[in-house]
Amino acid sequence: MEVVKYILIGIYFIVCLALIIVATMQSKDDAGLSSTITGSNSNNFLEKNKGRTKGGKLRRWTIILGVLFAILSVVLGIIYIV
Repeated sequence: MEVVKYILIGIYFIVCLALIIVATMQSKDDAGLSSTITGSNSNNFLEKNKGRTKGGKLRRWTIILGVLFAILSVVLGIIYIV
């Protein structure tokens, strides 16, 4: 059980570092609340292909790493209680 704990801690550390790096690489280019008031056109070529851009890929990896971070946090919490 100790070996599994140390392996999970290692994976957790790598996920944490990757999440920090990916989150800081993102740029803030959304209009925020002002686009709600003024209205924004989301039916353009960029919006349809946003997942293929660098920003779209970074966003996808941020979500994946965030979910892994949450799951590993719960698993490590359970392991340390038992």
